[in-house]
Amino acid sequence: MFLAVLFCLCWSFQISSGHFPRACATSRNLMAKECCPPWTGDGSPCGQLSGRGSCQDVILSNAPSGPQFPFKGVDDRESWPSVFYNRTCQCSDNFMGFNCGNCKFGFGGPNCTEKRLLIRRNIYDLSVPEKNKFLAYLTLAKRTISPAYVIPTGTYEQMNNGSTPMFSDINIYDLFVWMHYYVSRDTLLGGSEVWRDIDFAHEAPGFLPWHRLFLLRWEREIQELTGDENFTIPYWDWRDAENCNICTDEFLGGRHPENPNLLSPASFFSSWQIICSRPEEYNSQQALCDGTPEGPLLRNPGNHDQAKTPKLPSSADVEFCLSLTQYETGSMDRTANFSFRNTLEGFANPLTGIADSSQSTMHNALHIYMNGTMSQVQGSANDPIFLLHHAFVDSIFEQWLRRHRPLLEVYPEANAPIGHNRESYMVPFIPLYRNGDFFVSSKDLGYDYSYLQEPDPGFYRSYIEPYLEQATRIWQWLLGAALVGAVVAAALTGLSSRLCCRPHKRKLFQEERQPLLMEKDDYHSLLYQSHL
Repeated sequence: MFLAVLFCLCWSFQISSGHFPRACATSRNLMAKECCPPWTGDGSPCGQLSGRGSCQDVILSNAPSGPQFPFKGVDDRESWPSVFYNRTCQCSDNFMGFNCGNCKFGFGGPNCTEKRLLIRRNIYDLSVPEKNKFLAYLTLAKRTISPAYVIPTGTYEQMNNGSTPMFSDINIYDLFVWMHYYVSRDTLLGGSEVWRDIDFAHEAPGFLPWHRLFLLRWEREIQELTGDENFTIPYWDWRDAENCNICTDEFLGGRHPENPNLLSPASFFSSWQIICSRPEEYNSQQALCDGTPEGPLLRNPGNHDQAKTPKLPSSADVEFCLSLTQYETGSMDRTANFSFRNTLEGFANPLTGIADSSQSTMHNALHIYMNGTMSQVQGSANDPIFLLHHAFVDSIFEQWLRRHRPLLEVYPEANAPIGHNRESYMVPFIPLYRNGDFFVSSKDLGYDYSYLQEPDPGFYRSYIEPYLEQATRIWQWLLGAALVGAVVAAALTGLSSRLCCRPHKRKLFQEERQPLLMEKDDYHSLLYQSHL
């Protein structure tokens, strides 16, 4: 059944969306620093003739960053995407995409005017066909070269400032693995020098918005690849889990019977090759990961450093995180205390909110617990569990947003670590998105979680509200009728009591003269009358 689904899907993929547009990976585009490809619908840059967008200068924020990165002009990711492009498509209305050819999250239809709300569900709530379809989509993404995007295999300097492009094809699944590597890689300073204290997607305010966008883009990728517009990433609710209960061949792969570090040969993922898992090798060569396969997927859940991660997160840990009222505090990095973001990310104690470098908790705990490919930041997205794990982390972020209803101003405008300010564009996405764009409810982005869904307000509006409105117009009459009814009822009660008073006494007198014991036939007659 799985193979049949996969075979059918292989004939239906469409255009993808990811990092560097293939249309902008030429020396002409790089040297002109312009990425404004034509929309296929009308052949004009950014679909300008159809009113979808236009090619405009990229406006960068001038807000200062924190002190964690003491360099300037040494990393291609600084002031993203200005090292590569300073003109891109700016889309109008509900259009989105590197050429304004797509719809914004939460919209659909030929003119992007149809509101949509998709539901992410617990993986255990999927039927067997739904679960198999999800696994088929993963495999298809791993086997399909991205038709629209490529990855750079060298820095801008190594490309001779754009005159010698260095790009490579990559499959759709690995495109997102590479993106996660690229956003968190070390800065190459030349020679053998690197700067490790830098990350454009972790250890700072942008952690939750960045991964929210990452999942949305991955979801959109699969929707376009398969033609399944209703596809959503399932989540794994790991609260109070005693082990990795999705680490079975039925789901994301069981343990190999002979080598506990490998996946079971019966798993679809045992043949997967990983990429971008050797950061020290890249650093020593002052090179970027080029997407070359580097070996099988590794996972050995539970055989990790239990002193650092003694247990998986509990429901109480999650609830404490949600009780924290401040999104970000202090230095806004992994040393922040009483920060919801830092506690959920796993750098602070989930019982106190105090930063603790000796422990890996919450989000980090799951990565450490897997004890393999997923335990190393840059290559962690190789493991498909990454998607389910981060979908649940995102749902906790969503709970916090709904409970505390923060204004956009709550997200730091300035002095966050580099790349994490509110108006900073998120690395390495093209088209461009700001961190603050995703500090909003998931409903505004077109999706929700099954366990967070609220009752349908349509029933109240359609059935209850009309009666309440009618009642407000005639409440005086209803009140008058109630008073008249009360008076009549009282009068009838008094009259009946007076009329019944004397016969009641006669009856009582007659009953008192009856024998205490009844004959058998009399008893059955009385019982029968009682039943009637």
